[in-house]
Amino acid sequence: MGKSKTGTSSGAKKAPPKKAPAKKAPVKSPAADEKTFRRELLRQMLLIRRVEEKSAQMYGLRKIGGFCHLYIGQEAVAVGAVAALDLKKDYVFTAYRDHGHALACGMEPNVMMAELYGKVTGCSRGKGGSMHMFDAEKHMLGGNGIVGAHIPVATGAALKIRYKKENGVVLCFFGDGAIHQGSFHESLNLAKIWNLPIVYICENNQYGMGTDFRRVSSVTDFSKMGVSYDIPGSQMDGMDVLKVHVAVKEAVERARKDHQPSFIEAVTYRYKGHSMSDPATYRTKEELQEYKNQDPILILKAQLIEAKQISNEEFDKIDAECKQISNTAVQFAEDSPQPAIETLYEDVLV
Repeated sequence: MGKSKTGTSSGAKKAPPKKAPAKKAPVKSPAADEKTFRRELLRQMLLIRRVEEKSAQMYGLRKIGGFCHLYIGQEAVAVGAVAALDLKKDYVFTAYRDHGHALACGMEPNVMMAELYGKVTGCSRGKGGSMHMFDAEKHMLGGNGIVGAHIPVATGAALKIRYKKENGVVLCFFGDGAIHQGSFHESLNLAKIWNLPIVYICENNQYGMGTDFRRVSSVTDFSKMGVSYDIPGSQMDGMDVLKVHVAVKEAVERARKDHQPSFIEAVTYRYKGHSMSDPATYRTKEELQEYKNQDPILILKAQLIEAKQISNEEFDKIDAECKQISNTAVQFAEDSPQPAIETLYEDVLV
């Protein structure tokens, strides 16, 4: 059994998380200048954080039912990665912790919250709920409630791009719990054989449900797994949105120009339990605080302040706007109608 760096109930010795460097190289985006681009990344992470916090509150009030997996703490991965795409021709697939990816792809918070409420104005007309955010127009082709089940589906989308000689790329997100599923290994093998334009991103938030990933994996540096299929593999700091963006942008360009798949491990952390029903007693308060000291929002805020690209007052204004958007989303969901009973039989293929 490998030693745990994050501390578990077994009393294994814990090493502190890596400290983020004080200064980061600027990230350039063809769509905006550096300052505007970085501030937009910050706004997106703040929006996800505030909407997720509001979702947790509404779940506690029993306004939202069923399963609910929050993305709080992992915002840098979805935001930094999706910013490397052109969603007019590229696609995103993810697992059941999908709220952040949906918002990063441009889903309206009102529509997302309505889906959580099970209202007809939701993105899946209230039928999908938390684990099945979906927006075909924005090329966000869904969360998936079955561990690893979407990885072959994303690989199929990449095959479609290759077969039709399009210029798109697929991002496929999944958690460390999906790494040992056969679908992961089969998909990477096919992606390499067929030279598919896809980037597989493992969001390693340290725990598969309640189990430290080191207890169940003989390889703890997941990025090495790409070697088995002759696919470029890399590991990145998933708490730093700029590092995420640089790594994913490079992989996306490789996929678009050379039709070569890539595999990236984003080392990140979730602040909440696996789902709303999980009290997360398998980790210590000290461990949680160590990762909160590396909060992705605070890291980028510090970088922007150092570069004189934002002030504390401007940050507070953006944050207040995101809080208002989340409040408005809740009111929209509250005011939206329930699906009519006859819709139960609509959109059923067989």
